[in-house]
Amino acid sequence: MSEASMQSNIKESRVNKPLFLISGGFIAAFCIAALVNLDALSAAVDWGFNVSATYFGLYWQVLLLATFLIGLLLCVLPGGKAIMGNLAAPEFTVFQWGSMIMCTLLAGGGVFWAAGEPIAHFLYSPPLYGAEGGTAAAVDPAIAQSFMHWGFLAWAILGSLTTVMLMHYHYEKGLPLAPRTLLYPVFGDKAIHGPIGLIADASSIIAVVAGTVGPIGFLGLQVSYGLSDLFGIPDVFATQFVVIGGLVAIYTISAMTGLSRGIQLLSKVNVILAAALLVFVLLAGPTGFIFGSFFSGFGTYVGNFFQMALYRGDAGIFGEPGWLGWWTVFFWGWFMGYGPLMAMFIARVSRGRSIRSIIIMLSIVAPIVTNFWFTIIGGTGISMELAEQGAISTAFEGFNLPAALLAITNNLPMGFLISLMFLILTTIFVATTGDSMSYVISATMSDGDHPPAAVRVFWGVAMGIMAVILISVGSGGVSKLQSFIVVTAVPVSLILLPSLWDALRITLAKGRES
Repeated sequence: MSEASMQSNIKESRVNKPLFLISGGFIAAFCIAALVNLDALSAAVDWGFNVSATYFGLYWQVLLLATFLIGLLLCVLPGGKAIMGNLAAPEFTVFQWGSMIMCTLLAGGGVFWAAGEPIAHFLYSPPLYGAEGGTAAAVDPAIAQSFMHWGFLAWAILGSLTTVMLMHYHYEKGLPLAPRTLLYPVFGDKAIHGPIGLIADASSIIAVVAGTVGPIGFLGLQVSYGLSDLFGIPDVFATQFVVIGGLVAIYTISAMTGLSRGIQLLSKVNVILAAALLVFVLLAGPTGFIFGSFFSGFGTYVGNFFQMALYRGDAGIFGEPGWLGWWTVFFWGWFMGYGPLMAMFIARVSRGRSIRSIIIMLSIVAPIVTNFWFTIIGGTGISMELAEQGAISTAFEGFNLPAALLAITNNLPMGFLISLMFLILTTIFVATTGDSMSYVISATMSDGDHPPAAVRVFWGVAMGIMAVILISVGSGGVSKLQSFIVVTAVPVSLILLPSLWDALRITLAKGRES
């Protein structure tokens, strides 16, 4: 009976054809443009990046800072105690709930960037600090800048205010659990039933595709470099293509056969493997340095929080993005692009929790855990470089981000085995991300919880093809991935704007009701 009921649910899940045509059409046009003239597409992506970073960079910085600060305000208001989602008790334990939320951002690129970013800022100190690169004076600024990009502001934009809005409008008012609902306070029913909502949903889907293409591409570069370093396999485009093809096959098979149990098992294995590797690095690596640099780096982060959040350098209001564009604006664009669909996910798993607990978990707890994760991996690399100049920087030369992780793990006891384990960890992380994002995208354009397998397969394969296209440009692969992510975030940043006042309005209303 339950099997028949499930089949009936699957049949009832119809695809929103206009939404599929707009978002799928964009992806198809992108791939065709690459086949026709890759150089022209590459130039267009670069032009779009420069325009986005120049004219939207300051707005994004203010938007993320305001989102975080307003979220903190909601926690202290009387309405912050209000339970959301029309459930008296939460569906998941605090650990299950926190783990699901933690995996959202860290799975996307935490391993790749946890090794590469701290060492990059250590060797080339951020302009706000201007410390001499590669010296002890550059340690705290490097750690603090990494914390800024993967800390409070990054996590807050993933759903602190937007989750409050979606839970209120969906579970209490019956509106769709979709990005278009975030525009309801401005456009009313036109946002739900008109072309405005269609554009909002399509923009959010395209931005999530771009945001997931990034980790897929980063993984191709990372594993290809790792196979070359560990086994002597040439680190060339063909290897990267095979790695990405294998990754796409893993999560596409899951989408086709519905092996949700398999992916859940992989996720559990991944969490255990990640914890074991981090504990090993913490104990086998420079333990005292890791703890010391975490606390001193955190102090530098908090002490310079507003200067880093609003740092413009020489750019002024509108100017060449420079360092800011390739670092802060890129990360803000990436995380904002995930914002609406991630808020849908967090709204689903947070039923029965209070506004206060959702914001504390998302905007305080998850960032601090992420910051410690970055200190364990990146701080270990910095310590190795301080102890022996060239230990990490030689491999990293030419801003070779994929080389950072292997340079660190190779210098640990049992370096070969640990390096191999980290490559497996990264692969499973990105596989679960690809599978879950193809599901979320498909669910957004379906009217039920069981989107057709063919639609999930389409998005899984499309993301793999786009990653291959973007890294096929050669040494500029990482920068092309970054540029594409930033361009797609522009419309999404406008969809997020109403949350600044509407989440506050909802919380104040809850306070009056109690």
